[in-house]
Amino acid sequence: MNDPIITIDGLNKTYEGGFQALTRVDLTIQRGEIFALLGPNGAGKTTLISLVCGLVNPSEGHVIVDGFDSVRDYRQARER
Repeated sequence: MNDPIITIDGLNKTYEGGFQALTRVDLTIQRGEIFALLGPNGAGKTTLISLVCGLVNPSEGHVIVDGFDSVRDYRQARER
């Protein structure tokens, strides 16, 4: 089995003021896999993509992109 290209583990995002955009998101996407992120307005799709891209930091949890942590290894994760 291939190593995952994106691994999301226990991801939470709470914005200032207490708005909780994401709660306990776990997701693994394998290299070459076709993936669709669907949901109603306000479901947290944009927040999730912003977290994966390293544009926003998670309140809790980790996003690993091709082996690099999106917060700790920001530059390497963005290159992937």
